[in-house]
Amino acid sequence: MERNSFLYKARRTGQVIAHKFVPDTVMSKLYFKIVLGKKLNLDNPQTFNEKLQWCKLFYYPRSKKVVTCTDKYAVREYIQKKGYGNTLTPLLGSWNRAEDIEWGKLPNQFVLKCNHGCAYNIVVADKNKLDKKATEKQLNSWLKEDFGAFNIELHYSKIKPHRIICEEFLGANITDYKFFCFNGEPKCIYVSNDLIHDRQAQIGFFYLDGSKMPLTRDDYTDIPEVKLPPFFEEMLAMAKDLSKDFPFVRVDFFLANERYYFAELTFTPSAAMMPFNPEKYDLEWGKMLDISELEEKYGKRN
Repeated sequence: MERNSFLYKARRTGQVIAHKFVPDTVMSKLYFKIVLGKKLNLDNPQTFNEKLQWCKLFYYPRSKKVVTCTDKYAVREYIQKKGYGNTLTPLLGSWNRAEDIEWGKLPNQFVLKCNHGCAYNIVVADKNKLDKKATEKQLNSWLKEDFGAFNIELHYSKIKPHRIICEEFLGANITDYKFFCFNGEPKCIYVSNDLIHDRQAQIGFFYLDGSKMPLTRDDYTDIPEVKLPPFFEEMLAMAKDLSKDFPFVRVDFFLANERYYFAELTFTPSAAMMPFNPEKYDLEWGKMLDISELEEKYGKRN
């Protein structure tokens, strides 16, 4: 469904209204059934998606560190303090309102983002062709949204304030490397191309040695093979370090200009409704994720 379509916008409005009146656990179970066709087990989560659903309801919104690292602006300071500031995409500006953007001081190419959700991106390849008024309207509209309400990702709802950031344009041919890390251990990656165009993107899952995993996502075109970059071990070490404080996190990088950049930390891939083909990987990945201590500490009974 196109993001600018009437049906997409109507669905988002309905999700926000439902979030205000229906318990989060009920909505999560409903969305899980609609998207994956399965019953969500929150009392004894076993699969990867079930365990992340549990985390996004009972743990993530209570973790200040998770909320900070979800915030696309605040995470920059976190990465600096961890000693990886050299991997950050250069920041050109940040504002609380679109009207405050100093267009004249920006280069001809740049990327605008909002810090409190996903797909809040505007890639500007030629500032001279940009409709600035329409861009300001879109950005201000995004700033008003509670991204966490759409798919009950409550850690996004904790991000304050909502902010616009502007980063350097890295080029048109960007590849993403995303490390799936379980209890501080990277286990596999997926590589993607053209994610900026969402469903036009290609995605492939690979083991850490670059060999192909027999796993696909039917909602994207598959990438059959990959040649790991010469700095892959550096990315792997960084992903391992950044993930050690979390039960699960996906550490994402951009590859551009023959180097790598930190992209973001993702705690709920596909809002914890990630489709697997074959489905057995949902359970296999669930076995790799230990949330037993969190269940004891943050369980509903507490």
